[in-house]
Amino acid sequence: MCRSIKTLRPPAIPEDATEEEIRAAALQFVRKISGFRAPAAHNREVFDHAVDVIAAATAELLAGLEVRGRSREATSEVPGGA
Repeated sequence: MCRSIKTLRPPAIPEDATEEEIRAAALQFVRKISGFRAPAAHNREVFDHAVDVIAAATAELLAGLEVRGRSREATSEVPGGA
């Protein structure tokens, strides 16, 4: 596992993961799997497509997860709010 990919679900982070956090994790995953920090021009399209697909799958996964002991509404509430 890539050490720089962090957990993107509560309670590891207090709020829902942002699109930027999801995309950064997807990019890191593709970099690790491909072995390229940045692809050559002839691999750019397939590299970017992989990042897009993995980011979408990650967003879908996070949206569907149910964290026990925490309701879906609680994940979007501001801590300390009434």
